[in-house]
Amino acid sequence: MSNQQWDKSGFETKAIHAGYEPDEMTGAVIPPIYATSTYKQDGVGGMRGGYEYSRSANPTRTALEGALASVESGERGFAFASGLAAEDTLVRALCRPGDHVVLPNDAYGGTYRLFDKVEKAWGLDHTPAVLSDVEAVRAAVQPGRTKLVWVETPTNPMLNIADIEALAAVAHEAGALLVVDNTFASPYLQQPLTLGADVVVHSTTKYVGGHSDVIGGALVVRDLDLADKIAFHQNSIGAVPGPFDCFLTHRGLKTLAVRMERHCDNAEKIVEFLAGHPAVEEVIYPGLSTHPGHEVAKRQMKRFGGIISFRVKAGEQAALDVCAKAEVFTLGESLGGVESLIEHPGRMTHASVAGTDLEVSADLIRLSVGIETVEDLIADLDRALS
Repeated sequence: MSNQQWDKSGFETKAIHAGYEPDEMTGAVIPPIYATSTYKQDGVGGMRGGYEYSRSANPTRTALEGALASVESGERGFAFASGLAAEDTLVRALCRPGDHVVLPNDAYGGTYRLFDKVEKAWGLDHTPAVLSDVEAVRAAVQPGRTKLVWVETPTNPMLNIADIEALAAVAHEAGALLVVDNTFASPYLQQPLTLGADVVVHSTTKYVGGHSDVIGGALVVRDLDLADKIAFHQNSIGAVPGPFDCFLTHRGLKTLAVRMERHCDNAEKIVEFLAGHPAVEEVIYPGLSTHPGHEVAKRQMKRFGGIISFRVKAGEQAALDVCAKAEVFTLGESLGGVESLIEHPGRMTHASVAGTDLEVSADLIRLSVGIETVEDLIADLDRALS
């Protein structure tokens, strides 16, 4: 079946079947790892299935890209060597020196670094805005000059929520495109393209891959003219994943739905525990009715995800001590894997933005809740907080 034939299928069916038909010769139900750089041609220009060189296309990557497009309700997907490689390729494809981009005022540190240290030197300007404030975004847009409104929802690590549908309207009024980094929510919990976004970005390293064993990125679009521009730059820049990386990412995607349900189940129970703990000052989670973005998140997300941030009452050293004492939670950066991770954003993932608008509170801890037995996770946090 083609991707269009899977359109009416459920998410889990798409994640398992879309993008690949069992191999005609062997019947292999899983896409083989095509560890080849080049392909025999049947005469000059006589390519088999359009394959000539694996930077341009590789059958293992094609299968992954088809599956990514299907689960994001897009027309075409593109796989990259990392999330930042996907972002840089997108910017080169859609922007030119002198153009302007609106960024979240609490953007992922790597994205901010890309725009502030790399794209800015190329001549691309950017303005930060509070994305939960639609009018603030409208004020930051420069009609005729702004090419992209860049959205993360939920954001990292403060879990702020942006209204995708409203921001799509703002961007399109000004002739700009709306780009949504959907890494934190995953395609299972949120479908930005169905809400008006033009491009979805992923670090597939995180929930899509899901096992902390592969680095990757992705773009998904619904407009085929846009897809042609991205395809040209994907091939020209060449920041593509190898076939084994594609195989691992595709394997992770197949179990995304069941993993996300467990991530969410565990996170909700941990939020309840933390909210009642005397050492905790504040719990930040979109699923809480007290979260300022709760109603928007409830409208555009299936569930509220597996990331929790919280502040401890006793300050920075206490936060560092909790990170050091945790045992089931592994002290480490990244997120979205089957194992639970704990980190101190101010000293770790967000150390590079200290002193900027993106600086985070020193008493903040971020959890990536895995799929372990939740009672073990709660007991581990209880010990660490005590």
